[in-house]
Amino acid sequence: MTTNQITVDAKALEAKVKEMYRDVALQPHGTFHFELGEPLARRLGYPDVDLSAIPPGAVESFAGVGYFFDLAARRSGERVLDLGSGSGTDAFLARHLVGETGNVIGIDISAEQLTKARRLADENGVSGVEFREGRIEAVPLEDASVDCVISNGVINLSPDKAAVFAEISRVLRPEGRLAIADIVSEHQLTDAIVADADLWASCIGGAAQRDDYRAFIEAAGMHVLREHDNDYAFLSPRARSATSTYGVTSISLLAVKTTTPTGGESS
Repeated sequence: MTTNQITVDAKALEAKVKEMYRDVALQPHGTFHFELGEPLARRLGYPDVDLSAIPPGAVESFAGVGYFFDLAARRSGERVLDLGSGSGTDAFLARHLVGETGNVIGIDISAEQLTKARRLADENGVSGVEFREGRIEAVPLEDASVDCVISNGVINLSPDKAAVFAEISRVLRPEGRLAIADIVSEHQLTDAIVADADLWASCIGGAAQRDDYRAFIEAAGMHVLREHDNDYAFLSPRARSATSTYGVTSISLLAVKTTTPTGGESS
């Protein structure tokens, strides 16, 4: 597995991420490196019938990078964990898909995103979904306690992806599923990009090389079953330049928990 020796300052990154996604929650019609909202969700493949089941206030702050619910499959009664749940678009949709006997837990570090998601759940009478403050490297859930983990454009923001996937494996039940969309790169990013907190917070600087990304998943005891590229593009010239130079792209994938982790220990 090839990884950069230079990494981003974790405190600076967290501050940038919190600042950016605060603005995504409070000012969804502002200017960002990436697209937001319903037009993005539709282009990525979210069906109209599913979007109609989500509170509009959540969809306006949607900042995902792909669609994966076709990979995750619709199973009633399941317990689903959404890592980096933001204003709740995917968590609300997952709650709709698992039915009245299922439940969903969303984890996020942004106070503003959590406040918005909780308010939307209350205002729209959505039960069976809760939003908790927490880090994706240290998930506040018990071992083997969820059937499916979802995440959309968030794992790339973590400087410790091995820890994230170890935590996912830990909380998944045997044969549990991981269905995610995320940003990866075809070529290794330069040290200058990897050390840039602004580019990390914009979902570029933390993009792992595609093969390394899959290796992290496999090392955590999960097996990738399917993967496809997404119709996703960044907006700013700086982001587009990195995309074209290093092959930064969005993928969706499905993995299943099959074994105990083969590399490292879970948190």
